[in-house]
Amino acid sequence: MVYPNTRGASDISHSVVAVASSSSKPRAEKFISDTGIPGSCVAYGSYEELVADSNVDVVYVATPHSHHFQNAMLALEAGKNVLCEKAFTVNAAQTKILCETAQKKSLFLMEAVWTRYFPLSVQVRELIQNGAIGEVLRVMADNSFGDDVEVQWGTKHRMVNMDLAGGCLLDRMSSPVLLVLPFAFVQAAGLIRSLAVGIYSLTWVFQTLYHTLPRAQRKPPSAISAHMTPYHLTGADEATTILLTFPTSTPSNLQHPGQSQAVAMTHLRVSTDPDEHNSSGPCVRIQGTKGEIQVYGAAFQPERYRLIPKKGEGEIKEVECPFPDSGRGMYWEADEVARCLRDCKLESDTMPLEESIVIMEVMDEVRRQGGLAYPEKIESTVYPTRL
Repeated sequence: MVYPNTRGASDISHSVVAVASSSSKPRAEKFISDTGIPGSCVAYGSYEELVADSNVDVVYVATPHSHHFQNAMLALEAGKNVLCEKAFTVNAAQTKILCETAQKKSLFLMEAVWTRYFPLSVQVRELIQNGAIGEVLRVMADNSFGDDVEVQWGTKHRMVNMDLAGGCLLDRMSSPVLLVLPFAFVQAAGLIRSLAVGIYSLTWVFQTLYHTLPRAQRKPPSAISAHMTPYHLTGADEATTILLTFPTSTPSNLQHPGQSQAVAMTHLRVSTDPDEHNSSGPCVRIQGTKGEIQVYGAAFQPERYRLIPKKGEGEIKEVECPFPDSGRGMYWEADEVARCLRDCKLESDTMPLEESIVIMEVMDEVRRQGGLAYPEKIESTVYPTRL
């Protein structure tokens, strides 16, 4: 348990009041025991029981993203606010329905992109908005994990399973962690630190080239070119590279020739950082007319960046942004949800629903170009659909 006061957050508090497993109540009880959730936390053997609990303010959906649409709709239809893991859904059509449902019911909804809320990300966005590296014209972001895919994943593992919308563009790997909020967990397979793969490369592209503009001036990519390499045993993507062109630069919103470009990469067989000691250089490079920002560590959880001004225009600065109290960073995201609920907001300004839709539309186009389609029931916009 990482309490808010360890990171200087004194205006909110969190508690986990319920956990549900789709398979059995004992599994939910084991999760509560294994993670050491304090206080009175109720275990449920079905999601339906959980969303009927009047003590639950927010449901955190951390099932495989193939199930996000159905699980989030269940919570919204029950009148619960929702924080839903990334990728938000399988396709943009599902995301739009979630957003419309939340807005119609005046419920809070947010995609759980924890990296957006890290102090490092906040500082990088502020540097861009303040013109520290001039007009940003190019971003390169990579989030890749080098694995022996056949040995580690085979054909049934969720990372490559088409029935779970597997592949490196949308998927994420899981390991146990605890998110604390006035919260209930919807969980399936042990829960969840999201080491998402391709979605994090796009996260860096969008938070630097799109989100740094005033909301009314943000424009989606004007061109998208993508290449996918299919995993030969299942057809899920094991490598994806995306080239995007945005119609403006940032922060001054210049028109042509102020277009900006980005390359977002992800791979299951090669790693961004093979020895895990930052030996391979930055995972993200943000290049402007007056310098560059380099982000080090894993793109999903970086702890250091370098500000490199153009020659003769200042000194190189290295900034460390560690995670307090050995935390992994989900607490900043949790704090955001709590503050939004306290302030009666229906969405987060840092991860607005409109931006989640645009990112899902980009991933739809990437999959279209790569010929990657999931089973009909996974892509379905019909609720309820039994998965």
